[in-house]
Amino acid sequence: MPDRSMKIDRIENGIVIDHIKAGNSVKIYNYLNLAGLDCAVAIIKNVKSKRHGYKDLIKIENNLDIDLEALGYLDPDATITIIKNGEIIDKKILKLPDRIKNIVKCKNPRCISSIEQDLDHVFELSDTAGAVYRCVYCQQEAVKTEDRVLS
Repeated sequence: MPDRSMKIDRIENGIVIDHIKAGNSVKIYNYLNLAGLDCAVAIIKNVKSKRHGYKDLIKIENNLDIDLEALGYLDPDATITIIKNGEIIDKKILKLPDRIKNIVKCKNPRCISSIEQDLDHVFELSDTAGAVYRCVYCQQEAVKTEDRVLS
């Protein structure tokens, strides 16, 4: 029987976004605009995980600034590992941010942020257990965690 294992080489310098909820890697890839990078990027989907059952991960062979608050909003269980010269130099554990700005847009057509084009879209975490964010201007609830797609 042929060996069906897949080998993904380690990276010498770059970032690994690990413990992504299975199915969320493409959303994160698109948000970070990784298609525009001029380096190797690997999306690995549905990897067996002891902690989550299945997970996704993204390997980026480049060091770039990542919006940790946006990633924390999209997938608060994800981790960021920074690799330099083949060694892990830093590991960041994400969490739900207290406040997000210009990550999602308020869906309330009467909200001041929908009317004023230059006004930031700001949401605050109102319920940590339920991961509920509300617009600071009109209190409109942001989309539910499982439905999050950045606008």
